[in-house]
Amino acid sequence: MNTTCQCGAVHFLTPLPTPLAVYICHCLECRRQSSSAFGISAKFPRFPLPKDAPLGCYTRATSSGGTTACYFCQKCGSRLVHDNARKAAVSVKGGCIDGLDISGAVHIWCKRAIVPIPEGAVRWEGEPGA
Repeated sequence: MNTTCQCGAVHFLTPLPTPLAVYICHCLECRRQSSSAFGISAKFPRFPLPKDAPLGCYTRATSSGGTTACYFCQKCGSRLVHDNARKAAVSVKGGCIDGLDISGAVHIWCKRAIVPIPEGAVRWEGEPGA
């Protein structure tokens, strides 16, 4: 899938034509990162990011005690990829993926939601599988 930051300086293709999963996350970190009521992430197998792109990295602690590397465009500030070294997949931020289908997305961290979760949606009160 074609992925591009807001200004177009960072662009890449995902390693698969569709994500392994799509999550709509209502945790405080995703709400702050997206400056919205939730964040959207598409999971893909780990892949190399473009070497020649103006990518910056912000590292933050996770609630499970690990760290997540948060890659963003240094020109426009768009967050693009989150990579937790403990996991085999990375999260590509949904807003930068062309044509992402969120119709089957799983809502996570619903106990922190500030907007209603659609009736019938698959949901987790916290981290999936926890």
